[in-house]
Amino acid sequence: MEKLKSLIDDLNLKYIQNMNDFTKFLLLSEEELAGMPLEFLKDLEETDGKRKVLLTGYYVTPILEHCKVGSTRKQIAVAYGQKGGNQNVAILEKLVQIRHRLARLLGYSNYSDFAIEPRMPMTSRKVLEFLEEMSEQLSDLANRELTVLKELKMKEEGDAQFGMEDLLYYMKRGEQHKVDLDIGEIKRYFPVKLVISGMLKMFQDLFALRFEEIKDVEVWHDTVRLFSVWDASSSDLLGYFFLDIFSREGKYDHTCVVALQNGCMCSNGSRKVPVAVLLSQCPKEFDGNSALLRFPEVVRIFHEFSHVVHHISNRATFSRFSSLRLEGDFAEIPSLLLENWCYESISLKMMSGFYQDITKSVSTEACQSLKRRRDMFAGLKLKQEILLCLVDQIIHTSENVDIDELIKDLHPKVILGIPLLEGTSPASCFPRIAVGYDAVCYSYIWSEVFAADLFATKFKDDLLNQHAGLRFRNKVLAPGGSKGPLEIITDYLGREPSLQPFIQSRTRNAL
Repeated sequence: MEKLKSLIDDLNLKYIQNMNDFTKFLLLSEEELAGMPLEFLKDLEETDGKRKVLLTGYYVTPILEHCKVGSTRKQIAVAYGQKGGNQNVAILEKLVQIRHRLARLLGYSNYSDFAIEPRMPMTSRKVLEFLEEMSEQLSDLANRELTVLKELKMKEEGDAQFGMEDLLYYMKRGEQHKVDLDIGEIKRYFPVKLVISGMLKMFQDLFALRFEEIKDVEVWHDTVRLFSVWDASSSDLLGYFFLDIFSREGKYDHTCVVALQNGCMCSNGSRKVPVAVLLSQCPKEFDGNSALLRFPEVVRIFHEFSHVVHHISNRATFSRFSSLRLEGDFAEIPSLLLENWCYESISLKMMSGFYQDITKSVSTEACQSLKRRRDMFAGLKLKQEILLCLVDQIIHTSENVDIDELIKDLHPKVILGIPLLEGTSPASCFPRIAVGYDAVCYSYIWSEVFAADLFATKFKDDLLNQHAGLRFRNKVLAPGGSKGPLEIITDYLGREPSLQPFIQSRTRNAL
């Protein structure tokens, strides 16, 4: 067992190293890069009169989104889609074989059943059924979206032959046609301080909490703030959280939540309260003016602070059931649910204000555009995700699968007849299957579906309903991991969860 685990770790590392060591580039003329912003071109090294394009996501994604030249998009997509090479395909196939051996030693028929048993679906069959149903339910929406993209390509290039290299470019084109939104302008409505104060007020109002900042306390940096959390009705102390949100040299550079202390009952009958810290890399004030956040950063901080509230709301008896130590599929559901508040006018206005006059919040029209932008081409985007989730499940439930052939076969069946781009090998450059999410790539879509049902059923028509929020806090957040996730959600909804609200939400705001 230990030898197999060690071998898996070594192969995981090798797979990632092969991707990181990929140093190939393409030399392209400015004509071949037509449509790219001048700032992007200036960032490219010039060699023999051409621009050197490194095959990293930082350069590849903007080209696939903005380059007008179809042959350039295809050349870039093919080169990038070979990133890990045959070596990584062989590593992934070896990893899958070893995982199956490990699972059989533990009494399971395949690795997927071993990985999924402690999670919400419990069996690989349930996951496959879920993914297949999602794919089928999304087909009508995705077909309508694809028709729009093909029409855009016909108008621009006079060619209806549509390939994967066209997807991001024409999605961006479609978004520009359908959504009246200037992302650069929107940023000016999200000063950091205003976003944080509005977010704290919203969580207090919704969940019947009271946050009190504790001044003159020793912390690890002078920008760190400490808050105590109280039940607004009983005035019971529930916990503490630190906000360490501003960038500084040497600091961990991701937005995340870390539990510093889990809540639990002590042997003397008293309660140890939970403590958490929210880490981020927000820009600092400049000349007394609050720095501004891009909208995705607003959503990310809101999402992560939802984890803080989940952690603080935990009332489980034992530390092991703390809300940051939850079953994997359940852990993200509350935060994905609460992300919806970032796309609704009443709540978004609470977190926004023009940087030169904070009394002017973001407009209702802009709020609607942000939601529409989120859901644009949702069917096609989810179809791509479902394809990779299906591949993940099939290779981890079956023996000796030729992964490249599997993807080639599944691709047109899931992606509405569009074939896999010839010369690409997704298995060589899909790290989630290789490391960390093996057999559980489905988890994020699963969590989104449950979150959408909770939102549509309990909150959509009254976002700041404290009665609904308090009931959610007590029934969903408070148990932590002390009850089964499906039991918690079913009890709160009063019925079995459904995927229909998710499909309807994505369709409602679509084309």
